[in-house]
Amino acid sequence: MAPSLTPELQRWRYQVFAITWLAYAGFYLCRRNFSVVMPLLEADLGYTKMQFATVIFAFSLLYTLGQFCGVLSDRFGPRLIVGIGLFVSIFSNLMMGFATSFLFLTAFSCLSGAGQSTGWPGLVKNMANWFRRRERGVVMGWWSTNYVLGGFFATVFATFVATHPTILAQWGWRRGFWLPAVFLFFIALSFVLMTRNNPGDAGLPDIPEGDHKDGIGAESQLPAEQGGPDHDSPSLLWGILSDPAVWVIAITYLLLKMTRYSFIYWLPLYMTGHLGYGVLEAGYISSLYELVGFSGAIIAGYTSDKLMGSRRFPVAAVMLWGLAAVCFFHSPMAAAGPIGVSIWIALIGIMTYGPDTLMSGAAAQDAGSRKGAATAAGLINGVGSIGQLCSPFLVAYITDQYGWDSLFYLFVIFALIGGSLMATKWNYWPPEAKTR
Repeated sequence: MAPSLTPELQRWRYQVFAITWLAYAGFYLCRRNFSVVMPLLEADLGYTKMQFATVIFAFSLLYTLGQFCGVLSDRFGPRLIVGIGLFVSIFSNLMMGFATSFLFLTAFSCLSGAGQSTGWPGLVKNMANWFRRRERGVVMGWWSTNYVLGGFFATVFATFVATHPTILAQWGWRRGFWLPAVFLFFIALSFVLMTRNNPGDAGLPDIPEGDHKDGIGAESQLPAEQGGPDHDSPSLLWGILSDPAVWVIAITYLLLKMTRYSFIYWLPLYMTGHLGYGVLEAGYISSLYELVGFSGAIIAGYTSDKLMGSRRFPVAAVMLWGLAAVCFFHSPMAAAGPIGVSIWIALIGIMTYGPDTLMSGAAAQDAGSRKGAATAAGLINGVGSIGQLCSPFLVAYITDQYGWDSLFYLFVIFALIGGSLMATKWNYWPPEAKTR
């Protein structure tokens, strides 16, 4: 039997959930703001689209490379590493507000990307230390709404402060960098003051993993982790790097993240250029991808924990196959008019965000265990971010050479491959989950 959770421990769990959710959502304040500021920079400083593309690529490259340093959060603790990342991102955006040259802007965009890269691996590690394996599907499903809702609210906030005529109008476009950074400062301060690496750091008993290979509730007999960060070793890193399940997740996540970012950035253009919708209509309908799609994370989490005994791979496989089917029938759905397109986009969002959050969250925590959760999450998200880097070039090439229909059929292939890879680990249990 698992030990009961005392009121004090429950209070800390709620607090850690809320603060880490806010911290990752807060990172988007200093990430999504650049897209809002770009038109203002173009008008004021005359930057070209190619220069903007270079700045975005530089940020994305450092963000991708930084993901592979998730081992730092395992070694020194997420409170320190994520805290540093938050303040680095704040400093970078404050400096970007002083940009007078393209090189200056690019340099601090790189620094911002490095700071932002600490967020996902470190916070996934933080959550792993406070929640058992058997509840992570549900918990991480709700928690992962941070990157959908965080991106949405960050864009709205940056738009408001950068364009409102009565809010420090004399600062012009600089408001779009400085005010989000100030907002993030208070979030960062709250994170450092109000979170702890694990229950031991709060003077509480650690929570056993609660693994259940042979039945729900069977507890691991591994020693509980005590206060302070986990001191990783080469054997821990090698154990994660040599686990085939980690690479199955990572490769599938690369294909899925390539697909997800293609939809995020290119849906409006597909609807206006290929389906003939107006800009306003295309914008509102395409927003359903995220606003409805994030429910897929919650559906996947509950299905994983409540129906599949906290196995992640079967749920991800089925949802990816569902994504393949929805993409395959894009033509008849598009022919059904705005209602058909809306349903189609919402279904794609659900079938995308479900496996996306399972693989980058709960499955990464399971595969890395508490000791290596940040390393595993960083590796998986780092490989996935390579797909994010490639997605704009892939979409541009395929649509120019073969048309939009071919792009969706390519997504069908990606989803089928990903689902099949997930199915190879249908009954996978992490090594610690087999210990009773």
